[in-house]
Amino acid sequence: MFPNTGFPVQLTGDIINDFGGNVVFEGPQASNGDRYQFSMRQGVEEIQGNWYTKYVLGPVFTDYTDEEGVLHTAAEQEAAYKAQKDADQAKAVREDRNKRLSESDWTQVLDAPVDQTAWAAYRQVLRDVTAQVGFPWDIEWPAKP
Repeated sequence: MFPNTGFPVQLTGDIINDFGGNVVFEGPQASNGDRYQFSMRQGVEEIQGNWYTKYVLGPVFTDYTDEEGVLHTAAEQEAAYKAQKDADQAKAVREDRNKRLSESDWTQVLDAPVDQTAWAAYRQVLRDVTAQVGFPWDIEWPAKP
């Protein structure tokens, strides 16, 4: 339509409109989701004559049938997704816990100049983190002695 046309480095809405395009402004991120959701772009929408990116809380699951004719429901996909997110979070918490234990190993050496009983209690609470009611999402980490 416009052969051999160069564009300026800074494109403005007027320049884009002159060439028959539409400016798409960044829309607001979706919010108020739970720990399993995130804001994801899903197309554009027109608001008061301007175009904006549209965000929804995702992931969005839909029923589908695979090549072998097996139906995969949105509910089972969501359950698998949540189980994986829980497993990933549990792994991250255990890695954090193990790091804290490793960093306090020196306190259990017989001649360590610390209150070994207090440090042993701290280390036991660290080991018991996985038994907390909110595990793996809501952890109360113990304070170092």
